[in-house]
Amino acid sequence: MACLRAAAAAAAIVFATAAGASAQTPAHWKLAPVASPVAAGHEFSADLTLSIDDGWHVYAISTPPGGPRALEIGVAKGSPFVLAGAVASSDPLTSFDPNFNMETRFHEGTASFHVPLRVAAGAPGGASQLRLAVAYQVCNARLCLPPAEEDVATAVTIGSARSDATPAAAAAAAAPAAAEAPRRGSDAAPETAPPAPSAALAAAPARAPAVVDMSAASSTASSLGAYVGLAAIMGALSLLTPCVFPMVPITVSYFLGMRGAGGAADRRRAVAQALVYGLGIVLTFTAVGFAIAVGFGASGLNRFAADPWLNLGIAALFIAFATSLFGVVELRLPSRLLTSTSKAGGTGRGAGATMLMALAFTLTSFTCTAPFLGTLLVVASQGAWQWPLAGMLAFSTVFALPFVALAIVPHAVGSLPKSGAWLLATKVTMGLLEIAAAMKFLSNADLVWSWHVFTRTVVLISWIAIAAVIVAYLTGALRIGAAPKLGRPGAVRLAIGAAAVALGVWLGTGLGGRGLGELEAFLPPADLAGSPANGELPWIVNDYDAAIAQARAANRPILIDFTGYTCTNCRWMEANMFPRPDVARELARYVRVRLYTDGRGEMYERYQQLERERFGTVALPYYAALSPEGRPTVVFAGLTRAPEQFVAFLEKGRQP
Repeated sequence: MACLRAAAAAAAIVFATAAGASAQTPAHWKLAPVASPVAAGHEFSADLTLSIDDGWHVYAISTPPGGPRALEIGVAKGSPFVLAGAVASSDPLTSFDPNFNMETRFHEGTASFHVPLRVAAGAPGGASQLRLAVAYQVCNARLCLPPAEEDVATAVTIGSARSDATPAAAAAAAAPAAAEAPRRGSDAAPETAPPAPSAALAAAPARAPAVVDMSAASSTASSLGAYVGLAAIMGALSLLTPCVFPMVPITVSYFLGMRGAGGAADRRRAVAQALVYGLGIVLTFTAVGFAIAVGFGASGLNRFAADPWLNLGIAALFIAFATSLFGVVELRLPSRLLTSTSKAGGTGRGAGATMLMALAFTLTSFTCTAPFLGTLLVVASQGAWQWPLAGMLAFSTVFALPFVALAIVPHAVGSLPKSGAWLLATKVTMGLLEIAAAMKFLSNADLVWSWHVFTRTVVLISWIAIAAVIVAYLTGALRIGAAPKLGRPGAVRLAIGAAAVALGVWLGTGLGGRGLGELEAFLPPADLAGSPANGELPWIVNDYDAAIAQARAANRPILIDFTGYTCTNCRWMEANMFPRPDVARELARYVRVRLYTDGRGEMYERYQQLERERFGTVALPYYAALSPEGRPTVVFAGLTRAPEQFVAFLEKGRQP
């Protein structure tokens, strides 16, 4: 019953939240007054304005099918008017929408619509009301509201058929030209470019770019499904950490104490309590992903991952965890918290007590699971807001499954290995790996603040040194912290040591400029001056005006690489896609400019504004091909592991 009450309460919260979201009205429509009287049978036009609250967007008329509800504007039933042509709109933005896994067109801020109309034949003269029916869908970075429909009205006077010499007649004469000029729901070029952060951009005409089919593109983990698989693997690896193993006998003893006479009812109760225990572990971990999803949203995760103070904090946390695993210091959660949860779990017999035991278990295991969770959140920062939520759910489910099994069959603990030298070796090795993880976050802060200390070479050398320390420790040649020195190694430790040697040698090849494949995504850029050492062509860095000038002088197209210092997807493309001979051949035909958008300072804000206002997105990486005059021709969003797709994009970008 307690479980049912908890589920009912959770459902009530969800429905209340959904109801609150539905009650929001972030889209505000206004129909301008129409010059009247309007002669029966004559054409005229109406101007409709849409104002959208900050953070929200409305999908445009030209949004392709198969995704969100495209905007529709028509005449409401019962109104004595009919449409006299296609509705024209102000220029929509275009962006890849991870919520629908497709390119979408949408409006932000304000938008205007020019509606050609005609008075229906036989409409009675006199005062009337023009009512336009609009159907649309509104979304923000975290959620979409259900499709909505509403009427927008204004007063109109209908004159007689002889009233040709009225203000409406003049409006009707001007309507075709007026409708033609702003008709930008298609690929027509706007009259003026949107505001831009540089003189060169302001002088360049713009037109809506074409968009390459992104159905085969991927993100850091290729797709949300692959990311969930990565999260499941992380959950399985977390089970091998030293913080988790001591919880095995605690779990078993707790559920042994709840055994009854052994009847069918007791078995059902034991299974139910075991499932509650697993659910508690899952919910505790998933709450982390949910909090990040709500707090930062899809676009905010990039800023979250790039914040230098946050990265320094995570690095310090990892180093503190490492010293704890070395036995130098002892990190503990507040004793009052653990005591209260343990007492509740030990004295109670209901679902609430079991959930508290699950909470205590999750909190005490955080020291060892933090590196896995941190990696997942870094990867998730390159995807949509659903990623951390789905990833935490997959991670915690795999993590909880063995404990659910132990709770159902508590005597299975007898077959598990006892703690000893293997557990000590695992703790110290985990500590060394946490120091290696800290280097990644230190390099993130270094890149944003331009310290030039934790460079790619420094990070690689530190990882090679850590691999050497692991080998020395596992073979008994080195003592670390307060942990006792290991004795003669067995076959398992020798095998792990050999793997560490191989890893160190492989990392060493990267010091000479050789690419390290998938690992490059987690390393700083090879050379921020624009001349990478891994075979990639040189780039103009953070100088858009210079790229425009060079392109005009050489009459060559421009390729903009919107990138980020802490963007793992960007590093992967730079190391694994750009050096490919077929891709490099096409890149050589462009003037290449790399613009960083996640740094601190006015320059980076300008380039982020350029990406947002010209292309309607702040996604990283994002590639835009421009004509020599600076007109966008085609764009490509995100990471792809299909070189033929990126080559097709580059070939299309060179077409006039």
